[in-house]
Amino acid sequence: MSEEKKIIIDEDWKSQVTAEKEAADKQAAETGADEAATGQPGMFPEASIEMLISIFVTEAMVGMGQIPHPATGQPQPSLEQSRYAIDMLEVLQEKTKGNLSDEEENTLRDLLHQLRMAFVAVQSQQQPPTSPIQTE
Repeated sequence: MSEEKKIIIDEDWKSQVTAEKEAADKQAAETGADEAATGQPGMFPEASIEMLISIFVTEAMVGMGQIPHPATGQPQPSLEQSRYAIDMLEVLQEKTKGNLSDEEENTLRDLLHQLRMAFVAVQSQQQPPTSPIQTE
């Protein structure tokens, strides 16, 4: 009696490998997102005009005390810092005129307007009220 060896071929191995690869990619993407959220080195968002604008908008808002200072976690108004960031956005707007898409131009224009209005509001709150002149 000769025993015939049965060869079992797993035809489904390709789909299993594909599923495992997708699961590993998904886990790597989630880990990468966690690293980006925690500020791990090497994980930066894509460089774009929107990111550049957001850097200066954030600086202006920190300077106005509308966002806590990243180092202290407390609002630390510095109108000079805010004014500088707004001025930098204005320079960016002037130097990129005609080179931005309509959406980018509108975003920059609208953000500059909103920041200027917020700056004036914060500045007026920080100035002591003037008393009317009294004549005797």
